[in-house]
Parts: sequence; structure tokens; C-alpha cells
Amino acid sequence: MIGEKTLFRAGEFSKFKSVPRPAQLSDGFLVTLAVLLALAHAVLAVTATAEKSMTSDEIAHLTAGLAYNARGDFRLQPENGNLPQRWAALPLTLARAPLPPVTLPTWRDADVWNYGHTFFYEQTLATDEFLFLGRAMIALVSAATGLLIFFWSRAFFGWRGAFLSLGLFAFCPAFLAHGALATSDMMMVFFFLAGVGAWWRHLQRPGVAGAALSAVTLGLACVAKFSAVLLAPMFALCAIGWLVGRVRIDGWRAPFGRLARTSVIHVVVAWAIIWAFYGFRFSAFAPEFAEGANFNHGWGWLVSDLGWPRTIILRLREWHALPDAFLYGFTFVLQFAKARGAFLNGDYSVTGWVSFFPYAFLVKNTLPSLALLLIGLGALAKLGWKALVKRLRPWTPLLALYVVYWATSLASHLNIGDRHILPTYPVLFIAAGAFGAWLDWRRPIAALLVGGLVLCHLGEAWRIRPNYLAYFNPIAGGSANGWRHLVDSSLDWGQDLPTLKTWLDANARGQRVFLSYFGTGDPAYEGIRATVLRSLPEVGPRYPAAALTAGVYAISATMLQQVYSAARGDWTIALEKEFQALRVIEPQLLAYQNDPVARARLAGEAPAEKWEAGWKRYDWLRLARLCHYLRARGADANAGYSILIYRLNADELRAATASSLKDWSALIEQTARAHGT
Repeated sequence: MIGEKTLFRAGEFSKFKSVPRPAQLSDGFLVTLAVLLALAHAVLAVTATAEKSMTSDEIAHLTAGLAYNARGDFRLQPENGNLPQRWAALPLTLARAPLPPVTLPTWRDADVWNYGHTFFYEQTLATDEFLFLGRAMIALVSAATGLLIFFWSRAFFGWRGAFLSLGLFAFCPAFLAHGALATSDMMMVFFFLAGVGAWWRHLQRPGVAGAALSAVTLGLACVAKFSAVLLAPMFALCAIGWLVGRVRIDGWRAPFGRLARTSVIHVVVAWAIIWAFYGFRFSAFAPEFAEGANFNHGWGWLVSDLGWPRTIILRLREWHALPDAFLYGFTFVLQFAKARGAFLNGDYSVTGWVSFFPYAFLVKNTLPSLALLLIGLGALAKLGWKALVKRLRPWTPLLALYVVYWATSLASHLNIGDRHILPTYPVLFIAAGAFGAWLDWRRPIAALLVGGLVLCHLGEAWRIRPNYLAYFNPIAGGSANGWRHLVDSSLDWGQDLPTLKTWLDANARGQRVFLSYFGTGDPAYEGIRATVLRSLPEVGPRYPAAALTAGVYAISATMLQQVYSAARGDWTIALEKEFQALRVIEPQLLAYQNDPVARARLAGEAPAEKWEAGWKRYDWLRLARLCHYLRARGADANAGYSILIYRLNADELRAATASSLKDWSALIEQTARAHGT
């Protein structure tokens, strides 16, 4: 860990260090207290998830991780990091949980979503227990991240600053939400912070141990998530900052020589670690399971229209320079990052907005933490430029992390969740440690201000528990209005099926329920008996087609906003004409789907492909038209803020889905005025 002597060699930050700790509290006691607080964070996070269903990506991470550990096959979900999937699936591996047969088409085609559904929901597996254990494995990583923040802050601001930084992290709703989900996000937060810290420490203090720690951390980051590529410019900025100081003392030759040598060592070690995590085998296919096996998307499609990276990737693959699954995963990320459906404040895009992540940061953090940030910025503004630069030099690695990651995020087309900016949060938590100096009763007003803000921050986390993922501050109108602003993993990641079940048992017994769900959990497994409307992703059993009738409608926020529907955005004249044409033949479409006798008769009137495509298109348009109305109407209740619940009678339903365009438009305008939307 970065030592205080290194960071304060020239007396930097001495103004901001807090008063000494009481003599009776030893270093060991205080460190133990920090460990307990970090573990308390992990416990709060993982116990909250005990009340939640499988989130969208967890089914793929856990299933793929078990396939890596137990079968040595790396075709499933290679784009989301080998290490976190292996780590989260370790309890499944140790328990020898039985993967479904390799004869299934979903295994052969690397369809991790449906193969994972078979694994978790279609065989006798202790799904809830293993999901909880997988989440607990990631919660340990979250606790370790908290301790990294603690020791960084202690080096800058002493013990009070360290505990302040750790407290802000421990009760941050975003980290309580994602810190105990079996995904790769939390592990990458850890490795970004650990990576820049180990690299800077190595540059400042030469030695074999420091070089080994830095190189191994880099290698592990490379198999944690492909965003580790951003460590390269971060390391480069750190190196420039280090060189500026060294060349004045040693000239150019020695520092550049050392930098070149250690860079080569880091690359070689990272390369070896990547190979180790893929079993020192180029092929992604385990030899004993390779017959008939494929990647989920072929290489030909994956490199199409990829631009200049295409040549480099194919050349590396030709040379077997890196494992095939690693190159495939990296290419997959590049391809899918070019365009992705996104939603922000009622707008839709496939290339995102520069404002997406700043807005997400603004509404997904507590107001007390934002207030501390503003106060800190105000204090910095009072410093002169030269004084500021001098004091910020020890912050070089943290600033490199923050600047590079934010610059990349602002340019990103992948605007699907605030989780993608989580690696920048630790920098702010560490910086907030400067307020530790204010926690001094000789400065009562300052102490009460900071202490009050921290307690309010803690209170916000407690108030939203266990719905941490759905937290929105009052700027967005609170969590109840979050669906109007952001969806997907910022709010609705499939986590609230158990909450919906509890609500239905208490409020809708004996009533017909319709469900449009965004996620990979299984409604039937959770005990929900519902007519399932169009849902995403399309995993699990195929549900029968059905006419819409009066009843309770439960719509996931992401489905309500139709983010990934072909009918997203404005309802056009063309969509209305298509919908009305298909509505006329709704009885035939339903009969073809559900009645074998009618299907045989109707097959003579049109090919099966047309009937299937016609029903699917009509089903989507019908749901989209209904959701346009429901967004104006407002919900009667919600499950965990992520699933909106509506009670619709026959007349209201008919007006929303079977009226003319003129009547439907008038209905929406009238409803919007009545509800102030």
C-alpha cells in the first residue's frame, strides 16, 4: 500500500491531515475496526440481495464460470471477464453442481442464457443458495475495495479521513447494489484502483516485490474485464508524472531505461497470466466437448465492419498470440459497443449521449455526498494554480484513473447503466477524506456539518434498503420516479420478482395477472402465476399467446419504456397502420399459436413463417401501444420500484389497445393532463 512517507515526503497535504488519533487507540485496533466496517458493508449488500431474484447478467456469469472451472470450456460468455466468473462460481464448483448435458443445442451453440436457465431452473438445484453464495464471493471483493479506499485515504488524511472515506463507500447505494451481484463490475472497480496504486508505488519505490505486485495486478485486471485496456493510458499518465520529477535528478537516460524494462516485464507477466486463466490452451473448446460446438456468434460476423482493429485481431488470432476465447471476448465487446439501445429522460438512442453518465451520477448518488463534493470543489477553487498543482502531484495515479475513465465514458455508446462509471467513485471517496480534518470539536460548526451529512448519507442507504439498485435522489423525484429517467441496470435488472410475488399474494389473489418482465429470473420458479407478455431477454420456456383482458398488469420499467423494442420511441402513423392491420386478424394469430387444428387449417392460407412473424410483430406492437398509455397514466403500485403495477378494467384496456388512433391519442392527452405527466 502507498505509504505516508512517500506521499508526504515534501510535506504535501499537511494542511489537510486530521488531528492525531487518541493515544489509547492502537493502529491494530483501528485497522481491525476498518476491516469490520468493510465486512459490515459486504453483509448489508449481500443480505439485501437475499430478497432479490436473479439479475439479468448473473445467470450468464455463474453458468459460464462453472463451465470454465469444471469443464475447461471457455465459449460461454467470454466477453465479461474470466476471473470474476470463475470466482463467483467457486461455490458451485466446490459443490460439484451438475451442468446440463453437453448434448443440448444450447451448449453446442454457446447460448449461455438458455443453457443457464436449464441449469438453474430446470433441474434440482439449490438455486437461491448458490446464487446467494456467488453474490457473497463478489461481496468480499467489494469489502476489499473498501479497504483499499481506507488505506489510500489514511495515507493522505490520517485516520479520521480514512474512516470518513470508508463510511461514504460502505453506505453508498450504488456499491450496496452492485457490490453483491455476481457480475464483473465490482471486481473491475477493485483492479482499477489497485492497478494504478501498485504501478505508482512501483515507480516511486523500485524493487522486485513492488514490480511483481504491479505486474500481477495488471495481469489479473486483464482477465477481470476488457475495460482493463484503459489501464494503459492511466499507466502512461502516471509514468509521465513520475518522469517529470526524476529527469531533474537523474537525467533522461536512467528513468527511461527503467520505465522501458519494467513495461516489458509488465506486458510479459500479464500475457502469461492471461494464458494461465485459459488453461494455456489456444482453443476455447474443451477437447472432450468440442464435437459440434460453436461460439454463439461466428468470427465472420464478429469482425464485420470493425475497422482497423479487425486486422490486428485477426493477425493475433492467426499467430495464436493470445487465447482464442480472450480475443473473441475482446472483439465481442468492440462490436457490441458500437451501438446499443439506450434510454435517458424519455429519449432513445443507439449511440448514447455525452450527458448520460454525468446525469446518472447526479441522480444516483445521495444528496449529502453530492453536497460534500460541492464543498470540496469550492475549497479547491480558493487555491492558486501553482499551489494546487503541487498538492495534487501525489494524486497522480488517482487523477489518471479519474480523467481517463471519465473521458472514455463520455465518448461511450454503451449507455445502459450507472455501474459503468463505478470505477471513478473511489477517487471521490478518497478525496472526501480531506473533511476528516473538520471532524474536530474545536471546530464545532464544521464537525456538525460533515457529521450531519455523513449521517444523512447513511440514512438514505438505510431508507432504500433492500432496493439499493433502484435508488434515485430527489433531483429525479426519488426512486418512485426513477423509471422516467433511467432503466436497465440503473434501475430494473430483473431483481424484483420475489417482491412482485409478495405484492400479488397480498393484493391480487384470484385475479388474472399479466407480466412483461426484463430479466433472466424465472417467474414460475418464484411462484408467480401470470400470463407472460413479451419479455427480454427471451430465455426459458415459450409462453402461450394470449388475448389481453382485464386484470393486473406488471410491467418491468425497461419494458415499459420499450428500450429494446423495435417499436421504441414515438408512435408513428406507420406503426399505427401496421398495428391496426394486424389487430383485425388477432383471432387467427392467436388460433395459429394455440390451437393445433386451427394451425393446420391456417397453414394452408400462408406459410408458417408469416404466421409466426405476424404474431411476434403484433405482440410487440400491442405491448408498445399499451405502454404508451401506461406511461401517461402512472402506476397503481410498484414492486421494488423496478416493476410497475396497474389495475386495468375492460373499458380502459380496450381504449388503450383497440381504439382508433384519434381516440387513443385523445385518451393519452387526457390522462397525461389528469396525472400531470
